[in-house]
Amino acid sequence: MIRHSLAAALLAAAGAAQAGSLPQGCDRPVTVTATQQDRLLRFAAVIRETLAASGAKAALIARSGTDLSRFGLRYSHAAVALADGLDTPWAVRQLYYACAEGQARLFDQGLAGFVTGSDDAEVGYVSLLLLPPEAAAPLAAAARDKGVALGLLHARYSANAYPFSTDFQNCNQWVAELLAASTAGTTTRADAQTWLKREGYAPEPVHASPWLMLAGRFVPWLHFSDHPVEQLNAGAVQTSLPTSVEAFALKRWPAARRIEFCHGPQGVVMREDGQPLAQGCVPQTGDRVLPLD
Repeated sequence: MIRHSLAAALLAAAGAAQAGSLPQGCDRPVTVTATQQDRLLRFAAVIRETLAASGAKAALIARSGTDLSRFGLRYSHAAVALADGLDTPWAVRQLYYACAEGQARLFDQGLAGFVTGSDDAEVGYVSLLLLPPEAAAPLAAAARDKGVALGLLHARYSANAYPFSTDFQNCNQWVAELLAASTAGTTTRADAQTWLKREGYAPEPVHASPWLMLAGRFVPWLHFSDHPVEQLNAGAVQTSLPTSVEAFALKRWPAARRIEFCHGPQGVVMREDGQPLAQGCVPQTGDRVLPLD
């Protein structure tokens, strides 16, 4: 399974280029101790309790993974958390890349599994966007409707898929197109992208050096053929990321509540509708802190 998006793929590409070989798998194995696992499960419980108390039917959820700070990114993977309709309350429906099959699939996962699917067991971040009822109810219905959800799924995966092309798709693009389907009633990827562009969806380009983009040739889930040549020549790679999906949703539904969580040495830190949490999960004035020990 691919857990991360563009930046992590570029990092993998860079490593592959330096090593002069193809990467050997989609994920790096992460060893988690019993203590770390216990802390991660309690971290997930805090997020689940927050979701349950919100009364929302659906929420946009994103998690951190590999350290992407060199690209100015914290979150790489977005999904939809659903209050009901899946195996457990507040399970997550998401797009993932099936490594063995070489194509994208929809994957349902418990909240604990989603939250703990990070490369760093010591420090991790989760962002929630609690949508108002007029947005949450249609999104929940669209996400649960397999005809709609699967109808927007594209088998050809690219971690850096261009947001206004139907050649490829990444996990965050599927979420953006699902928002379009639930809001505007679009039924095809092309129509969803047309609506998103018309409504002002404009993911901020990620700037990557030419050698990193060249290194992308070593990674089978990284493609550039769908991107405008002029952007690539400028070293800009525009793709859907959790921040761009969140920003679009917040602009359209200003009443949405954004809550950010992190777990670190001082426990769980929560912040609502403020500036991004500090790097290293260091609490600041006004943050809510819950011990994990």
